[in-house]
Amino acid sequence: MADKGFDEILRDLKNKIYSPVYLLQGEEAYYIDQISDYIEKHVLDDMEKEFNQTVVYGRDTETPVLLSTAKRYPMMANYSVVIVKEAQDLRYWKKESGKIDPDPMLLYVNNPLSSTILVFCYKYDTLDKRTKFYKSLQKHAVIFESKKIYDNKVPDWVNSYLQSRGVKIKPQAAQLIADYLGTDLSKVANECDKLLLNLKKGEEVGVEQVESYIGISKEFNVFELNTALAKRNSEKVFRIANYFKANSKANPFVVTMGQLYSYFTKVLMYHSLPDKSKGAAAAAMGVNPFFISDYEVAARNYPVAKVVRVIGLLKEYDLKSKGFENASVSEGDLLRELLYKIMN
Repeated sequence: MADKGFDEILRDLKNKIYSPVYLLQGEEAYYIDQISDYIEKHVLDDMEKEFNQTVVYGRDTETPVLLSTAKRYPMMANYSVVIVKEAQDLRYWKKESGKIDPDPMLLYVNNPLSSTILVFCYKYDTLDKRTKFYKSLQKHAVIFESKKIYDNKVPDWVNSYLQSRGVKIKPQAAQLIADYLGTDLSKVANECDKLLLNLKKGEEVGVEQVESYIGISKEFNVFELNTALAKRNSEKVFRIANYFKANSKANPFVVTMGQLYSYFTKVLMYHSLPDKSKGAAAAAMGVNPFFISDYEVAARNYPVAKVVRVIGLLKEYDLKSKGFENASVSEGDLLRELLYKIMN
């Protein structure tokens, strides 16, 4: 077998090309869930599932029981499906793997039952590739690693997700969703589905629809804060800061800091570009060309030395929010103080 990508695995599954063992691992849970959900819903029909499909959770499962289930032959079906959700919690990894000789799990993976589809959903981490068990999986299983998406790739992901479902989205709206929801693709997909419920195919999503159907304020969000900072619009900056302070649960300090750091890092990158034409800059910075004019404005208002100082301030205030320097100021007041220093 081999390592495979998400699209290749789904294509094989739709063509009824199955592996006896799957290891779905990695930091991004979304793709792991998508593959395991497809197997759970589509390999067997409803009648076959009753006798031939077992879904267990790692922390509640003992190795002998799991292997006994995997070794059962299907009843009135071609396959038996065994899905181990939250497989990272299996006690096997901590107590048994590499310590029992012969290792029963290793023996099974070396010679899996061809009529069983055994799926390990190992989330938020990866198995140690140096172990005998992993090396055996490389020979006998399909391995998929779901890597965390970079924050600057989320707008394109949102655009692709909606476009594949017949809906377009404006760059500002995609960026707003990305800034508000971050890199948790399960959460992003869920909120995009809310949009899809309220839109028809062929419609284009704007900021107004995002505000109405997802509940993101189009005036008080990190995207608008970055724009106000770029233009040095102090009145708007502090209106947004006051809103964040009054609505701290919806606007966590740590998320705001992450977005500010990402923004000013890109401003610094813009300064360093030899070719600042819209297309070249967008490609180099990994952003939509629509936003290059914003970075151009920010670069005019924040020379290189100032941007470097701002990045230093962001690191300083991140530490203060974690209790360093005996800071006892609220996060809302820390943000106001930080924003004042950024613009002065």
